[in-house]
Amino acid sequence: MKHLPNIMTLGNLFCGCMATAFILHAQPFVSELNGEQYWVTGTAQAFYGSLFILAAAVLDLFDGMVARWLGVTSAIGKDLDSLADVVSFGVAPSMILMKMLWAAWMQRPHAIDIPMWAMAPSFLLACFGALRLARFNNAPATTAYFTGVPIPAVGLTVASLPLINLYNPLNIGVKLQNPWFIYALIALLCWLMVSRIRLFTLKFGAFSVAKYWPQYVWIALTLAAIPVLRSLTPFFSFLLYITLSLVHKPSES
Repeated sequence: MKHLPNIMTLGNLFCGCMATAFILHAQPFVSELNGEQYWVTGTAQAFYGSLFILAAAVLDLFDGMVARWLGVTSAIGKDLDSLADVVSFGVAPSMILMKMLWAAWMQRPHAIDIPMWAMAPSFLLACFGALRLARFNNAPATTAYFTGVPIPAVGLTVASLPLINLYNPLNIGVKLQNPWFIYALIALLCWLMVSRIRLFTLKFGAFSVAKYWPQYVWIALTLAAIPVLRSLTPFFSFLLYITLSLVHKPSES
């Protein structure tokens, strides 16, 4: 049982690798069957990539809880968790952004192929995510708040983009075909991860509405938004999380 938390963390890493593999195949390509050529779309691959990032987030949520429950927390487990998070919530989402930039530039008239430098900014998400994790691992321990947006929150938000592209709620999927919008989104997410903004955690003590009202409001509104906003729910939840944290201003107490 003592190895269960690390096994769960490795499961997180495995899901991140699977997500990356699916996403890298998520683009239209020409195949041939019985001498006839036909187009194969990458919609299903991107969808499965998003699901694997979600699965990684579930494992990431519970591995630490299980380690504390079993009393087997360790420095190795902490470092392993960060290494897995870089892949699942940094590299895999970066691949999503890379594919989105490629698709956005290919929408331009007379586009034939896109140079790599035009898609390279997508990799900044993984770089800033790694910096965020390194800073977290070397900061004084506190359960009261996070400094900067945690990388899993960013990774899950980016993982929702293929679904927004697919279902196009409020015509937002069309707006995501603008490469400059994607560049601006990358810059914002990178800054949020390394910012000094204090954000509440989901670690609860005794039940207290006065102390934990932001967490309760965030959970309730996120669940209520699922049947209404559907594919937009992760983005709504992300913005709500930041807004409630700015209003609440979590402190050490």
